[in-house]
Amino acid sequence: MRRRSLLAATTAALTLTVTLGLGAVACGSARMAALHANCTTKSLRWKLTVLKKVPRSAHREARLSVVNKGAQPCVFHGFPYLMVHVGKGPESDGKGQGPAMPIDLQRGATVTTSLRYRDSYPGRPSETCLVSNDTAEVSAPRDRAGRLIPVRDERGKRSRMDICDHTIWMSPPRQVAE
Repeated sequence: MRRRSLLAATTAALTLTVTLGLGAVACGSARMAALHANCTTKSLRWKLTVLKKVPRSAHREARLSVVNKGAQPCVFHGFPYLMVHVGKGPESDGKGQGPAMPIDLQRGATVTTSLRYRDSYPGRPSETCLVSNDTAEVSAPRDRAGRLIPVRDERGKRSRMDICDHTIWMSPPRQVAE
């Protein structure tokens, strides 16, 4: 009888250890990310949203959202490439701030990056800014196959980005909870 109790306790402890061990390697972890290929620009759906301007602020906030539309999970490892330009003329590039951890992006999952840039001042026409465009060029981290995407406002209507600097600051990408 005592042997059965000891065996049952050992089995329960082993089951708990295995369960906890499996929980540590969840689908969104860096360990699982090593098993998948890097995300490619063509397998992602991109959306760039300019947020409502804060009164009396020289800066503007925007959000870059990325959804994995590929057949398999992929790894979103680093900051996405972002550039807004006027033809072959002036441009403003995205620059990451802080560490960007690899994200294991399951099919249909979303990653967002917050953007911040210097906007045109009230009463000052956007033509005096460095860049003003209604499209942006984006690509996945470690993939230079760029794609042009439209700039939208919070209601989904076409909008413009009036950028008065060479840099668009980007927060580290983070996965959106489902």
